[in-house]
Amino acid sequence: MTKIISKFEQHREDFEFCAAITKCSSTTFYVAFSKLPLERAWSIYAVYAFCRTADDLVDVHHDSVGLLSLRHDLSDFASGHIPDKPIWRALSVVFDTYDMNLDAFFDMIRGQEQDINFKQPENQKDLEKYCYYVAGSVGLMILPMLSQNHHKIITPAIDLGIAMQLTNILRDVGEDYQQGRVYLPRKLLLRDQINLNDLNSTVPSKKLIKLWNEEAEIAISKYESGLSMMPQIDLLARPSLLAATFLYRELLTVAREQNYPILKKRVFLTPQRRKTVLKEISKYSF
Repeated sequence: MTKIISKFEQHREDFEFCAAITKCSSTTFYVAFSKLPLERAWSIYAVYAFCRTADDLVDVHHDSVGLLSLRHDLSDFASGHIPDKPIWRALSVVFDTYDMNLDAFFDMIRGQEQDINFKQPENQKDLEKYCYYVAGSVGLMILPMLSQNHHKIITPAIDLGIAMQLTNILRDVGEDYQQGRVYLPRKLLLRDQINLNDLNSTVPSKKLIKLWNEEAEIAISKYESGLSMMPQIDLLARPSLLAATFLYRELLTVAREQNYPILKKRVFLTPQRRKTVLKEISKYSF
């Protein structure tokens, strides 16, 4: 009897390629979703690999031509012509399997284009709009792999992505400044009398810490919004989404515990801290 091989198995090498990118680039993301059933995890890793490719073209390679090429690949993919590359071959299986949001992929590219032509956000609304494009869009991309009711929880999924991107920004204030980017809104810096020289220090000023905490509280409120969608998340996917949420949110706690080393180094979770956070997840029920 002939064994029927699933499309996922047919493209195992493509999905393993995407999983390797995820594992190398984001331990938090990889660990959080590694406990999902394999095909769901692979699908999320394929999405992550696309996002990481876009992000690296901007942040690592400063390659606007490469980003334009990725947009062209996405347009080809949208029209049914699958680029002959591992990520696109894997994503073709994902799109055949789940009710995917193609617009969210184009929104991700738009966010990266904003980084190529960087302009400091003018206000909080501008900042959160940017956060949607580069991260809230990711929430929409992976939502079909997490919930059969994904159309009902679009807003909290976007909020969770924004919360994670705000966390990234708060973690990387000094690193981003050295690369010529200030994501903290211009009007808020002006309001609090914080000048750019304050970001070129090794120790944040009291004013900067105050603004940092203000943004952190906004992020935490959006994490709470993200958690509100948990009853609509498929039961087998809840531990993974909780892990991703709690691990990211913990970065804010660690930054505070370490007295805000945000201008001189990147805050991260030690393996032991990750284990502690993951143990806490077992206490939650929805």
